[in-house]
Formats: sequence, C-alpha cells, structure tokens
Amino acid sequence: MSTADRIDAYPTRTIAGYGVRSGRPLPFGATTVPGGVNFSVYSDRATRMWLVLFEAGAPRPLAELEFPAEFRTGSVFAMTVFGLDEEDLEYGFRADGPFDPEHGDRFDASRVLTDPYARMISGRDVWGSPPDRDRPCPYRPRLVRDDFDWGDDAPLRIPTEDLVVYELHVRGFTRHPSSGVSAPGTFAGLREKIPYLGELGVNCVELMPVFEFDEHGNPRRDPATGAPLADYWGYNTVGFFAPKAGYAATGRFGMQADEFKTLVKGLHAAGIEVILDVVFNHTAEGNEQGPTISFRGLDNATYYMLTPEGHYYNFSGTGNTVNCNHPVVRDFILDCLRHWVSEYHVDGFRFDLAAILDRAPDGTPLANPPLVEQLAHDPVLRHCKLIAEAWDAAGLYEVGSFPDYGRWAEWNGKYRDTVRRFLKGDEGTVGELATRLVGSPDLYSGRGTAASVNFVTAHDGFTLHDLVAYDTKHNEANGEGNADGANDNHSWNCGTEGPTGDPVILRLRGRQMKNALAILLTSQGVPMLLAGDELARTQSGNNNTYCQDNELSWLDWGLLEANAELHRFVRGLIAFRHAHPLLRGADHPGSEVSWHGVRAGEPDWSPESRLLAVLRGGDEQIYVVMNAHWEPHDLELPQPRPGTAWHLVADTAADSPHDLHLPGTEPPLEDPGRYRIAPRSTAILLAR
Repeated sequence: MSTADRIDAYPTRTIAGYGVRSGRPLPFGATTVPGGVNFSVYSDRATRMWLVLFEAGAPRPLAELEFPAEFRTGSVFAMTVFGLDEEDLEYGFRADGPFDPEHGDRFDASRVLTDPYARMISGRDVWGSPPDRDRPCPYRPRLVRDDFDWGDDAPLRIPTEDLVVYELHVRGFTRHPSSGVSAPGTFAGLREKIPYLGELGVNCVELMPVFEFDEHGNPRRDPATGAPLADYWGYNTVGFFAPKAGYAATGRFGMQADEFKTLVKGLHAAGIEVILDVVFNHTAEGNEQGPTISFRGLDNATYYMLTPEGHYYNFSGTGNTVNCNHPVVRDFILDCLRHWVSEYHVDGFRFDLAAILDRAPDGTPLANPPLVEQLAHDPVLRHCKLIAEAWDAAGLYEVGSFPDYGRWAEWNGKYRDTVRRFLKGDEGTVGELATRLVGSPDLYSGRGTAASVNFVTAHDGFTLHDLVAYDTKHNEANGEGNADGANDNHSWNCGTEGPTGDPVILRLRGRQMKNALAILLTSQGVPMLLAGDELARTQSGNNNTYCQDNELSWLDWGLLEANAELHRFVRGLIAFRHAHPLLRGADHPGSEVSWHGVRAGEPDWSPESRLLAVLRGGDEQIYVVMNAHWEPHDLELPQPRPGTAWHLVADTAADSPHDLHLPGTEPPLEDPGRYRIAPRSTAILLAR
C-alpha cells in the first residue's frame, strides 16, 4: 500500500460529480491536501452550507456541493474535494439559516460569500478597473501555492527603541509619474525605492493597509467634477488574509503574494523592518445598508457587536464594529496575524482604533481584554512589534492606559498635540513638552520609552508642510461639505493661509518644519515620520485624504530636488540619532537629564515661557534648546564635562548647509559658554 493510500487521499462519496470525503475542521479556509483541497468554514447558526466552485473568472458556478450533515463537526463544515484544477479554481460558500435581524441572524442562501480565511482574492486584480457587482461573489477566494524561496531571510529583531519608523501608502509612494519606477503604485514599485529609504536612514516602514479591499467602495463623488471618489486609504477590509491584488504589478496574474513577499525580503536585506497597519475594528460590510460579503452572511451574531435590538454598534465610525473579544473572533484575528508573520515574514503590526480591541460584546471597556493579552503572549508573535492606536471613534481614549502586558506600544497622540501647540507658541506647554521629550514617563512609567511611538504628523491629518501653511482644514474635495476630518489641528499658517510667494513666510515655514523634525528625532521614544514630510509634501490643506487617489495624495518625487535642503536636514538628523544611543535610551531618564532656560540650570516653567533646553548624558552629552518665542535669546550654556567643548550639530535658523553638520564634522562654538538662539528655532549641541 502506498503512502497516499494510507493518508486518506481518496473520496468516499460523490457530490455534484466530484469525489469528496469528510474534511478536517482545522485549519479554516482552503488547504491543499494529497489529491485534493480541504474546505473548512465556521458558522454556528447556519442550518445548511454549500461549497460553490467557479472556473477562474467565470460568471456562473461550475458546481455547488452541499455539505452533508455528517461533514459538520460542531459549528464547522468541512469537506475534502478531489480532482480540482487548483490553478484555475475560485470558490465561495452559500449559507442558509434564519433571517431574524432582531436576534442577530441575517442568513441569505441566495448569496455566494467570500471565505473569511481566503489567502488570495480575485475580482480587484487591477487597481481602478470597473467592478462587476453582478457576478456571484464579486470577491472570490483563490488558492495560493506555498513555493516562495525566502533564502536566508530572517527577522531583523531591531530593538524597538532603535527604530525610526516611516509611515507610507504603498500606492501613493510611487504612483506619481515622477517616481521613475517601472511599476508605479505597486509593491514592485516600492521595492525599487528601497535604496532611497536606506539613504534616508529609516529602518522600519509602516505600511498603510495592504489587506484586500475595494477601492470602489466609496459611494461619494467629487463635488467639482462628479467623478467617483475612491476608498484610497483601504481601511475597509474585504479579505484579512489576502494581500491586495491591485497593489501588485502581477496582480492580474494572481502573483500578488509572491510580489509582496519579494518586497519584504528586499526590505529586510536593506536592514528595514516591515510593520503592517491592520484593521480589525470594522469590515467593509458596513451597517444594515451595506453589502453582504462574508461575515454577515456566515454568522452575523458572532462576528459583530450588536445592540439588544439586533442593530450594529458603531464604535468605529464606519457602520459596524467587529466583536473582537468573542472567542471565535479572537481566534480569527490571531490566525490572521500568525499568517502574516509566518507566511510573509512581517515584523509587527499597528492596530487601527485599537481601543475597540478592549471592548466586550456589549461595548463595555474591559479591564483585562482577553484578545489584547492573547496577542501579547502568543508564541508565534513573540518578537513582533505590537502598536496600538489607543482610541476609537466613540470616545474611548486610552493613550497611556492601553493594557500593554509588557508588550504593547502606543501611538502617542499626546506627544503630537503637545509638540504642535509648543511650535505655534501656545502658552502653558513647556512643562508638558519636557515630559514628552523624555518618553512620556507620566504615561508609560514602568513600560519604558519604547512604549511611546512619537509623531507630529501621520496619514490621518495634515502633512508637515500643511501643518505650518494652514490654520484650518480644506477638505471640500472629499464631497462631505468640509465636515470630515479633525477640526482641532493645532496648526499655524505662519501669516498667510495656503500658498504664498512671500519669502519671509516661506523661510519661517521651512524653519518650523525643521523645528518639528529636530524635536521629534531628539526625543526619547520611537519616532515616526510621515512619508513625504522630508520633502515638504502638501495636500493643499486637506487633512483627510482617505478618498483622494490623485496628485493630492501621491508623492511628487520632483520635490526631492525642489526641497533638497529639508531632505538633507532630515537625513542628517536621522544619522545623528543613529550615532548617539543617548537619544534612544530604553529607560526613562533620571539624574542624567537636566533642564535649562535662558540661564543654565534655571528652566522657566511659567505659562508664558516659550523656551526650553534639555541636557542629556554623562560620558556623552547632548544639549537641545527649543525656542518657540518670536524673539531671540542669548543663552548661558551649562558647562560640558571636563575636557570637552560644545560643538554645533544643528540650528534650524541657519542657512543650508550650516543648518546641520553630519556626525564627526560638527564645528566648535565660537563662544563656548554662550549661544544666541534665533526666534522660533531649535539648536542641537554636542559635547566632544
């Protein structure tokens, strides 16, 4: 007897012309087994289930196979089907059961549903191609061959405190005609820009959503042209296990998995980690008026938080909220993250609206949320970075209080707001700024500085250029009457709203951008840069470009030459941070940090103060002075350690190239005990 004969590689009955046998309940999804494919799907309340098979791209099913009652184990329907052409196969499920929304059930046996565990999805193979809403199951699962050669690729395991994170949108990074890549807007295009990322000095990219989504899912239109607006950012997930085909140059050939793996492998070879922005708080199915894609039709009451009347809780602001702490959903999320770590070698995850992960099925915040704890201690995720956006759209704000279990970091929204308010000259900010500069010990005491992901800008909000060029948002192009996006931006236009040719204002704006970057890259904690900020990319005052698939969102690579001065400044600051472990200390500092004002050793903590200086170190010393005042100040400098003198690293008020000196080239001060700090500027000194 052959091995194949001994491992059940034969059918026991025939259904719809196919040889089948009872399948294995785990793993869920479609899995290649000897001689066939094992299909497994969960539904607690379905009364009947069908497997629907398609030839790739065909408008109608090839066959429908009902799961026999004896093929159900608990709440899992499982069947192995033999003789399938795996290369030319698409599939879905039909589930029958009660339609009783008041009790949470929304079964509709006429709909062909997407497999929640689909490893690859067809239907959105080329970005922007017209969707076919009429075909059964518009987002069809496909099989993925596990034959990628990873070579010697291994996790980089860069200490979290040593990261410089660069947040980017895969399409927007190279879609602009100026990008010069062979496949704009794709994983392959991003791979061609790895040398740029390496030269900039970042060692971690945080990719906005790359799970399969439908860019045509936005119902709004451009109010000026009437053209449809896109779901550009991709926060309405269709397939959680599947890389987006429209982000792959090879997506039309079903090779998006390999293309994304090649990108990850290339980034790792360049010493750059990969963090994925993941969206487990809601799905693309929306509220009662939204489409039925998968979860709603398979087991609505399990996957979503429902009110006692059967309506959707909307803690996400998008129509539905995933029932994250239901045991089945917890397993789904854990399986998904394990998949991306084991199959795609990603290094970590940033969780969108992560406060929802803390909520019980009725929406109540949990003191000990089982999902968050489980992710923290999972053996497969043991070395992954876990980063929480520690708030949600319903007002649950947990910055500094997100349950961390010794593993979680947080987007520090308080850091962002404090630095912005200080830069624009608000009163009463100096004291809080001091706390933010040293890793926010008021928020993360006992957790270390790496718990704080510091940022001034992110995809959600103004770019750095727009932060210093606009007092208010200008989101009219989004088709929502400028009602969307944050209103409280702590921004300042430096004297004129929007574009200007005034050289005085332009110079001030350039200085303010450098100030923000200098503060960010000398703060303890993990700095995160928004892609394009180093080139002064603008969105013309739009602080919510979620629907703008155009030059408003795309990175114009012509800015690399036009704003070479700012780019050089950022490269130098990142190199300075990498060269000095003192700035990356994992522990909140004690006596090795001292605070200063105009006079050494005399910080001014009054509400009217707009100047603060910090001295770090023992054997190595770094002095950073930040002046948000509109007046210059003559500073008395603290004495450096014996045998050293103060050298100038950076001064944001100086003309390039004197605004920053590369490591090892810093000139000594002309007056070693004093320094004149210009209005609205930042200076960095090094004792050597």
